[in-house]
Amino acid sequence: MTAQLWCFGESGNAYKAALTMELAGYDWQPVWVDFFGGEARGAEFRALNEMGEVPVFREGDLTLSQSAVIQLHIADRTGKFLGSDRNEILRWLMFDNHKLSGQAGPARFLQNFIPASKRPQGAIDYLKGRLKATYQILDTHLTERDWVADATFTIADAACCGYLFYDEPFGFDRAEWPHIDRWLDGIAALPGWKHPYDLMPGSPADRVQQEDS
Repeated sequence: MTAQLWCFGESGNAYKAALTMELAGYDWQPVWVDFFGGEARGAEFRALNEMGEVPVFREGDLTLSQSAVIQLHIADRTGKFLGSDRNEILRWLMFDNHKLSGQAGPARFLQNFIPASKRPQGAIDYLKGRLKATYQILDTHLTERDWVADATFTIADAACCGYLFYDEPFGFDRAEWPHIDRWLDGIAALPGWKHPYDLMPGSPADRVQQEDS
């Protein structure tokens, strides 16, 4: 049975789940959500996920939301990317949710996906400041290790990289963080890795194309 993932290319949170499935060789297909057209706020999508967020995973009668829950489900089902210490995996999943993606997502959205005249610069600067401290934690942690939570790639790596492959500016420059940069190169070298815009439908370029047509 092919699993479905409701997602869109601009979503780093959806990318965590999509990347986990892709690298695990899971049988899945993306279902595009027109987030910028308001689909996630509509009644039909809310019936799928009352939180109005992507990703949403469905396989048979099972429906899951929240990226970390989906990642754990895939890891449990396949026996891949769980590492040797579940508590350490969970620790870094929570770190990502609270400190990294939880702030990178809003910073990137506010700086890139709303009209310039409506961007709350004070809020953007605040998030960037907090993210700088988070990048420092991650970069220092990776000083003498290849992966975040174990000696091999785990879902913790897939979580923490969720927003860091995007080119849109939001206060992250790989050149400033050499250990993160090396770690991201290691992820991109894994068999089956794809950039978020290649793995999931939808990208800013699509919207520009639509606006021009």
